[in-house]
Amino acid sequence: MKKLLSKVRRNKEPEQPASRITNDTLAEHRERVLAGGRKFKYPVQYQRHRLVINAIIIGVVAVILLIASLWYLLYSAQNTSEFTYRVTKVIPVPVAIIDGEPVRYSDYLMKYRSGEHYLVEKEQIDIKTTDGKNQLNYIKAQALNDAIADAYAHKLAEQLDIQVTNADLEAFLKQQRKSSDGEVTEATYNAVILDYYGWSPEEYREAMASKLLRQKVAYAVDADAEKITDAIESKVKGGSSDMQAIANELNAQREGSVQYVGATWVPKDNQDGGLAAAAQKLSKGQISTVIKPTSGNGYYYVKLDDSNDSQIQYEYIFVPLKDFTQKLAAIKQEGKLQTFIKVEQPATSQPAAQ
Repeated sequence: MKKLLSKVRRNKEPEQPASRITNDTLAEHRERVLAGGRKFKYPVQYQRHRLVINAIIIGVVAVILLIASLWYLLYSAQNTSEFTYRVTKVIPVPVAIIDGEPVRYSDYLMKYRSGEHYLVEKEQIDIKTTDGKNQLNYIKAQALNDAIADAYAHKLAEQLDIQVTNADLEAFLKQQRKSSDGEVTEATYNAVILDYYGWSPEEYREAMASKLLRQKVAYAVDADAEKITDAIESKVKGGSSDMQAIANELNAQREGSVQYVGATWVPKDNQDGGLAAAAQKLSKGQISTVIKPTSGNGYYYVKLDDSNDSQIQYEYIFVPLKDFTQKLAAIKQEGKLQTFIKVEQPATSQPAAQ
């Protein structure tokens, strides 16, 4: 019984109060409290740090996979889908490099997809057949060469400080909209371009701006063609009026300098790059000054031979531009062209004319 009472008394004894906090024990007490909280703080910090590292690793892996997928689509599979085209419009990856100038993959795809659209929608070619695949190969090679030429022209344009202004582009587009029935509306013309070539108005403007820039560069770099035009101007001012004799004399001095085309009757509204329009402003037997047609392929001199109410008859001398093409060929010959896709040469079948 005594033992039991003794045990009850011990259980009822109050706990010893904690030691009092004084100036001397304040630092010790603070450390004790902080130590109790660290066991909750450190695991959270550790988890957050690990989450950041994991997020960085996942992000890097995602970027690597994206780059690898894009590389495969463009350079291995050579995918030409709408998705791939839109991606290359945002990410300016190259399809080739010409003399240090990158050739944008999107420029190549824009030209290739346009040719494919015309082939399928207008020529009704089955591109899964052997003939269809051959024609696609031709279009692919043509689109790549065209994009390379545009890029090289852009490089020369920067060196020569040549630009295509909005006024230049608008004037060209307005000329393109003219037909034998007058000028069609911009909306109608855009619908035709979309139907035939699959281009939006913005894509068409971009393509035509590149075309005009290349034309300007071709005129600027061709000093030989300019000298020939000076010679023709001199002969005409000296009283020469026989166009064929002038052409023969120039070709005798240097073979292939010019081309002569004899008199032909054409409608007054003939779509020939502006030659018929220029001929109508002449008097019979008169030779025009130099003409740069909308085709941009060289210089022309027109002589009006005859006309009636609906037709005109004219002959002309054509001075072709050659230097740009020769410079581009020389650059390729020197090994300054690097292409990143393989373009198969087309087989014997010819592509459908556009």
